[in-house]
Amino acid sequence: MDAIFEVHMLNEQGKKRAQDIAESFDALLGALEAIWVPATNYTLGGREQSIVRTKLEEACFFAKKAMAIQKENQA
Repeated sequence: MDAIFEVHMLNEQGKKRAQDIAESFDALLGALEAIWVPATNYTLGGREQSIVRTKLEEACFFAKKAMAIQKENQA
């Protein structure tokens, strides 16, 4: 199997790091949402805010994957 498709089982350290990554992205999103004017339509940035949320979700996924492929985080 190509390494990009492998499943990585995390040890306790890896699980903690995955949680820390998720919490960091959640804090960033919360900080951004505190700055934004609430979006009620396109003119207020609703589409752009949705894209930011999606890209943060994507970035969080890849940050966790980068951590998970490190041998010291695997079970």
